[in-house]
Amino acid sequence: MKKVAWITDDFYFQHDTVGYPESPERLESINYRIEPLLDKLIIVEPRVAKVEEIEMVHSPEMISVVKEKAPLGLPIDSDTILTKQSYWVALKAVGAGLVAVDGVKNSKFERAFCAVRPPGHHATPTASMGFCLFNNVAVTARYAQNKGYKKVMIIDFDVHHGNGTQDAFYDDNSVFYFSTHQVFAYPGTGKESETGSGKGLGYTANHPLMPNSSDKEYLEVYEEDLAKAYEFFQPDIILVSAGYDLHESDPLAQMDVTTEGISKIVRNILDLGDKPVIFFLEGGYSINNLGLNVVATVEEMLS
Repeated sequence: MKKVAWITDDFYFQHDTVGYPESPERLESINYRIEPLLDKLIIVEPRVAKVEEIEMVHSPEMISVVKEKAPLGLPIDSDTILTKQSYWVALKAVGAGLVAVDGVKNSKFERAFCAVRPPGHHATPTASMGFCLFNNVAVTARYAQNKGYKKVMIIDFDVHHGNGTQDAFYDDNSVFYFSTHQVFAYPGTGKESETGSGKGLGYTANHPLMPNSSDKEYLEVYEEDLAKAYEFFQPDIILVSAGYDLHESDPLAQMDVTTEGISKIVRNILDLGDKPVIFFLEGGYSINNLGLNVVATVEEMLS
């Protein structure tokens, strides 16, 4: 059995977005479903990321907007709202990935699941958007590089394209971004033709899928295209933006992926090679099924 860390914090409930799809109830569902597995996991507490760590990806101006608006409860946009503690919660969401990197670097565990909120992959270097305040996976990628993991592969199976993550590394050949997502959905980015620029050309791989794509269509990508990308890039560490809105039950998307399909996607990621793998919770808005899909992921991580 693999050594797997479970990284979360009740402080994430203080991002009190009740009534919005990205709500505290999401984490409640996960906490309830994961409880029978906790004795098999290494429980790790996240820390608050430092501003200078956030600045490895985000502009000081963007960070200031979140810090100043949050105490007043002023929204970033109609999708991205802030409550009193949101700035500090977002710093601790990023911090989960940082302690995960430290843990795998120090051989305390081999894999980690960061059950965080708010999510992060839509946050660009200069703007919060799409429920996301800071880009958890992107900051973690830079932190991992500082810790010696020079080549970072980011795999994103959220149903929505991670435009923020792509933007952060579009001209960078030290980070490979691989995404599957629903075509024509929010935020409208992620065309196959978007493959990077400058020295980063060829280090972004987008695989937009039609609505109602099922396990079959997804697994063709994860069994064939992902393996080729991994072989080409040969990363030192893998970070995964795990968005569960690809599931057939999700109210914000139109895909037909089953829980078994999610397990197989995760298995394909884990079987790429003997590298550290860190998962980050992104989307997933079917409260009844989100916890079940996270459990399916963690069960694969343990084996």
